[in-house]
Amino acid sequence: MRWAPRDVDPVATFAHVPTECLALPADPARRLSVEVGRAAFRTPVLLGGQAARAGVNCETCHKAGRSNPTFLFPGVSGAPGTADVTDSLFSTHRGDGIDNPKPIPDLSGPKTRLKVDQSRANSRLEYFIHGLVTEEFDGPEPPKAVLAGLADYVRALSPAACPKAATEPLSVAYFLTDARRAIAAANGELAAGDGPAAVLMLASARTRLGLIDERFAGPALSPSRQQIRAADRRLADLQDAIRAHRPDVTARLDGWLSDSRRLEAQLSAKAAASLFNPARLTQAARRRLPG
Repeated sequence: MRWAPRDVDPVATFAHVPTECLALPADPARRLSVEVGRAAFRTPVLLGGQAARAGVNCETCHKAGRSNPTFLFPGVSGAPGTADVTDSLFSTHRGDGIDNPKPIPDLSGPKTRLKVDQSRANSRLEYFIHGLVTEEFDGPEPPKAVLAGLADYVRALSPAACPKAATEPLSVAYFLTDARRAIAAANGELAAGDGPAAVLMLASARTRLGLIDERFAGPALSPSRQQIRAADRRLADLQDAIRAHRPDVTARLDGWLSDSRRLEAQLSAKAAASLFNPARLTQAARRRLPG
């Protein structure tokens, strides 16, 4: 809420998200790559550094792979929907000491409007994304599969794939579906022998749990938060198990996926008392938005 103009509509801005314009490939290997990129796109762990500490990920500026016309980050934005990608707050590599915010592009718009060639005939998109992660945000070197996946995800975004509805409501199910997709991608990377990529996929799933947790605010929802945090601890333990090359990781991930259905039902039953409820969200926004 702090990263938005004062006059935003709380329900439109914080209770809904743009629909995703994603055309998933039919080829299983390419489809997995897109899912890996999609999950990485949604976790601050990818970017590391100040961005991770602030909770910034690729989706912060590109909601559901699109743009974010209400993004207003102090010291980084000019007008709403702009960002200075050469600001020293996030980068020791590209900070130029000049205040020059630019409009955030819609990654799901026409490819001709984007500045980077997305053709598979060259690796310009991979090179651009690598520089964004490691230089623009001072992030760690991404696993090879993650870098390839991010490029494949951006390539798979297309205006031709946009649903008829421009937005959809945010819900417990929305975030847990994302978490399950990230874990399925983790299983795919484990099968390929890529533990570091799988660990990042679980980080993405944990990010989505965190976004549910922050909306289950208030003492009355403490039991629900405990359920969310227990699910998160299981994923943290599984990240450690992947690093330790434990043989039971896939079975444990499958168990988490199965249990997530019950968690979704239990949390959804309490959602009306949370900030997923637009009326409660509006009340909270009136108290917490600047001004």
